[in-house]
Order: sequence, then C-alpha cells, then structure tokens
Amino acid sequence: MKEYQPTDIRNIALIGHGGSGKTSLAEALLHASGGVARRGSVDQGTSLLDSDPDEIERKMTISLGLAYIEHAGCKINLLDTPGYLDFVGEVQAALRVTDSVLIVLDATGGVAVGTQRVWDEARRFGLPTLFVVNKPDKDHAEFEALLEATSRSFGSGVATISIPMGLGGNFQGVIDLTSGEAVFRDGHKGPVPAEFTDQFEEYRSKLMESVAETDEALLESYLEQGTLPQEKLREGIRAATAKGELFPLLVTCADDETGALKVLDAVVELLPDPTMRGPVKGMKGQDEIELAPDPAGPLAVFVFKKLYERHLGEVLLFRVYSGELEAGSEVTNTTTGGSERIGQIQAVRGKEREDVAKAVVGDMGGLVKLKGTATGHTLCGKRQSIVLPKTEFPEPVISSAIKAKSKGDEDKISSGLARLMEEDPTLRVVIDAELKQTVAWGMGELHIDLMVKRLKSRFGVQVDQSRPKIPYRETIKGKAEVQGKYKKQTGGRGQYGDVWLRVEPMPRGGGFEFVDAIVGGVVPGKYVPAVEKGVREAMIGGVLAGYQVVDARVTLYYGSYHDVDSSDMAFKIAASMGFKKAMEQCRPVLLEPVYVVEVVVPEEFLGDVMGDLSSRRGKIQGVEGRAGYQTVKASVPMAELDRYSTQLRSITQGRAMHSRRFSHYEEVPGEISERVVADAKAALEE
Repeated sequence: MKEYQPTDIRNIALIGHGGSGKTSLAEALLHASGGVARRGSVDQGTSLLDSDPDEIERKMTISLGLAYIEHAGCKINLLDTPGYLDFVGEVQAALRVTDSVLIVLDATGGVAVGTQRVWDEARRFGLPTLFVVNKPDKDHAEFEALLEATSRSFGSGVATISIPMGLGGNFQGVIDLTSGEAVFRDGHKGPVPAEFTDQFEEYRSKLMESVAETDEALLESYLEQGTLPQEKLREGIRAATAKGELFPLLVTCADDETGALKVLDAVVELLPDPTMRGPVKGMKGQDEIELAPDPAGPLAVFVFKKLYERHLGEVLLFRVYSGELEAGSEVTNTTTGGSERIGQIQAVRGKEREDVAKAVVGDMGGLVKLKGTATGHTLCGKRQSIVLPKTEFPEPVISSAIKAKSKGDEDKISSGLARLMEEDPTLRVVIDAELKQTVAWGMGELHIDLMVKRLKSRFGVQVDQSRPKIPYRETIKGKAEVQGKYKKQTGGRGQYGDVWLRVEPMPRGGGFEFVDAIVGGVVPGKYVPAVEKGVREAMIGGVLAGYQVVDARVTLYYGSYHDVDSSDMAFKIAASMGFKKAMEQCRPVLLEPVYVVEVVVPEEFLGDVMGDLSSRRGKIQGVEGRAGYQTVKASVPMAELDRYSTQLRSITQGRAMHSRRFSHYEEVPGEISERVVADAKAALEE
C-alpha cells in the first residue's frame, strides 16, 4: 500500500448499541471504497472483522477490530467495537486511541441506553462525533421521531446533513443536504426528485441555521443573504465539528451500501487528522510530559489491544503517538523495562494483513511475535523512558466461582486465565484464600461463559462454575470482661498463661484495636505481643459461622504468670481462649457486604427496576432523570446481587445497564443470619 502522511490519516471508532449494524456498516464502507472485492456478512459468517469462531457462532462482535480504508487520498483506520454491554471494555480501548467517533443509530430502534452510554464516553474524551442512521429500509423505520430523540438525548448540536428518500419498503436513497445531490439505491446520482423537494428545502434551511449559529461571520452572512453558499456551509460544518459544537448526522443503508461513500466523504472532510488532536500526556521518569504528534519526535507507541488468532497466534494492535516505528528496529518496552525487536509491521484490514516498512505518527497497525508486550504497554526508542497512560476500564459486575473438573488442571487454569486477562483487561480473577475459592469477575454472564468456553477450546481445561461465597464478617454489640487461662502440667516444665480481657465494640468500619493496660507487671511486657497475636488469630475464625471478626477493641488489663512455666505460646493460647469466651457474651452478630448499585434505565421500566431492587433488600437512595432515562442509585447486599445483570436485562428487554462498587458492611437481618449460620455449621460438619 502507499505511504500516507499524518495529515492524510483519519482514526475513527464505530460505536453504538448492540444490533445497530456497526459491523455491517464497516463491511459496507470497506466494499464501497474498493478495498475488498466482496462485501462480508455477519449473518453468513464471512465478515472480515467478526472472524473469531465465537463471533461467527454468535453473529455478534466480541472483540475490538481494526480495518483500514483508502478513500479520497486518505487512510481511514476504522475501529469496530461491540455493542453488547458485556464487552464494553473493548469500547473503552477504542476510545482511548481514536481521534473521533461515528455513533451508529438504528432507524427502527431509537436511542438506546447503550447509545447514551457511548455518547457520554465520547464526550468525556472530547471526541468529534458523527451520527449515522442505519436501516432506513427496514419495516417500522422512523426518521423524524429518531431526530427528536437525538435532540432530547444529545442536544441541539446534532445537525442533519443527509436525509432518506422514503422509509421501509419505500426507501429510495439519500439526499446530501450540503450539495443537493440525491444518491439512489441502484448507485446513480442526480437532482432531488420533485416529491422530496419540500423536505429537502426544510432540512437544508434547518442545517444552515444550525451552522450559522456556530460562527458570527457565518451568521451575519446568513442573515443578509438568507442562505449560505455550499463551500461556506461545508467549512462551517467542518469547523464546528472539530470544536465539538456540531455533530453531523447522515443516513445510510449498510445492506446495499446506499450512502456509504457519503459517510466516507464526511469522515475525510469533517473529522480531524492526528496532528490536529494536540499532544498527549505521559510520564518521563517522575515528570509528566506532553508529547506532540511529531514525526521527528521521540518514538512513543501505545499497544491498545492484544488479539489471539488461531493461525497467527498473538497480534498486538498499536497506535504511534510520536516519531515513526520502523520494521527491524529495536525498541524498549518502558512498561516492563524489557527490549523487543520489531520484526513485522502490519497494515490490518480485519483478518487480512499486509506488511509495511513503517508506521508514521498517528497511524495504527499490528505487531506479531513480540515476547513480553501486552495491552496497555508503551514501546519507545532505545534509552528512552516515556510511559503513556493505560486505558481506564470499567469495574466488572458479575462473578462466578470456578474449579477445575479434573485434578491436576489447576496450573492449566492459572496460565489460561492469565493469557485471557492479557487479552481482556475487564476480566478479573481473584484467588480468595479466606473463602478458599477462585472467583472470576466479568461484565456479564455471557462474558463469563465466553471465558469458560475459551479455557476449554484454547487451553484444554474444563471448569465447574458455582455461586461465589459471600465474605461475611462477624462483630459484637455488647461488652464483656473475661479471663482466659491456660495451664498445663505434663511432668517437667509446664505451660501457664493467664489474661483478663475487656472486649467491646467499635464503630462500624473501625477495624481492630488492641490496648495494653497492664499495670505493675502482672503480665510481663515480653508476653504482651503474644497476647495480641492470640487475639488476632482467634478473630480470623469467629464464633457464629467461622467468619472474620471486625470492629472490636480488646484491652489486656490484668493477668498472672509463672516464672518457669509461662511462655509466648501459653499466653497466646490463653488470649485466644479468652477472646472466644468474650465473643459469646458480647452479643455477636453477622455482617454482610453492601454495594452501591447505579442502574440506568428507560423511564418505562423504572417501576419494574425499583421493585426488583426492593425485593433484593435494596434501599433506594435517589433517582435522577435525563432525556428519557432514569438513573437509580441504591444500596444492595452483595448476597442479593447474584446474576443481577441477567435479571436486569430480562425485565428491561436488554435496555438497562448497571454498575456497582463496594460500600460498607452492615448487620444481616435475624432470619437471614440464622440461615447463614446454619448453612455454615452444616458445611463444617460435612
């Protein structure tokens, strides 16, 4: 392929709700530009971008994909992202490295909650945005209602620059409002048909007003002449889009590529090249620096995705932020401190690859056969120390305990999970020594299921899944003063330790405090650390259900010792005995972890969601409304959140999403506490 200058590169991410047709649009853009001879199909399993076996089987995008398109003298690096909320981490990875976004809307579905989420993220990154309305040819397609919904959700900056000629079975093509050109489904272009003239004039007038309001000179010209010349109109749209004041909206039909070239024209004409996005922040040693997109600057390459391909192995997707990356060069991985040799640089078009000699600043591509480089790592020139910030990924919301089906597979599970987490940073695995289980955390049930399937298909290990144990805690509500005495005589030297302990509760979250209040040396100072150690060890097990004890103050205030028989061990045992005795007298209670849950839900499902949260012992803390959606904030016990994401999707038709974070521990209600204690005792007996 030809070499492109940074000013001739465009980086754009396709984002939007699942099912809006992002991958189909990407395939249409690839074919319409002449980049591929045959348009790929998600449904038929021939997509260039959804080529992973799991994607083909499920007919959905799972992993972030990269494909370059050559159009109008420019190279467009297109990042195709999943719309399903289980894989939202892939969207974050794309937004971290792109210069602009294209939000795909479904003409039959309106503005979905996933669309609202990616819009918010694009605004957080300050990314220039285009909207593309797809599926105007489908039954129940609407346009004016969709425009009203976009204005409510995204503001008045949404500016329509093309409109459909008819909808559903009457869809004939699209009209470019800036040029007055009609593009028909059979591919030919011409003037606007008479039946659509009034609609064209109405929308073109609205577009001119929107553009004029972004610039004083344009507004003055528009007020004087009552119109804007085509070139001034285009310049105004370009400038306002770059500043984030306008968000142009186009119409296309991905299935037959109607309007696809108009989308590519808009990407090239309206969206910024990498040099226009300004510097990025990084660290050089202990100092924060700003790195300009300069071809002559120090090399700085960010790896934003590790892919696994059955025939190629691991492929690293990267972006050059400064300098030029050349094949055959030696680089430093400043994240790990290791060294890498760049054997091949690949221009990536989905599952197709083409070797290139170098990648210039602002460009993206693929690297293979690197030894120690993974997602989030920075590559620099030799003897350089620049580190670029890693992508911030969302916290996982669902967990599953996993265990090898076959003994001896634990090492396979460990290495397999480590590899999978390198590819997908939203997947977390925690080995919980306290609860004696391995817990996998993901963004949804499908996310976890996919992990289990890949463990089997790629690493040859099968696992059983179960509900994770709840990390309950025990605490006390009363005070007690008790004696703990350990005396043992076995012939010869014996064991003697005698302590008096005052045990009392601390405020919730207060932790543990040990107080040495011995006066007169009745317990020698050398034995006091052993007393504290005995108490701490006794707190690990608790007395109700074997859970760790928290929020207690223990004061050692009296005791006795024997000159010969006393020892650290004797005092440790005496302290443990005393603490357990005190726990039984201090009205012990069970505590459970409570999470703050935020649910973003369409208004029509608000009552169902709040009712479901209440049934889970949730306490509603507040509700905030925004453009057809409500955000519900509630505190919910962890024990009630098992498979919540699945239930939430069920009761909201997949249109709600949630996040959660640990908040605090609070007392378990009596009836539930009795059941937990009984289950714990039964488990111990087994």
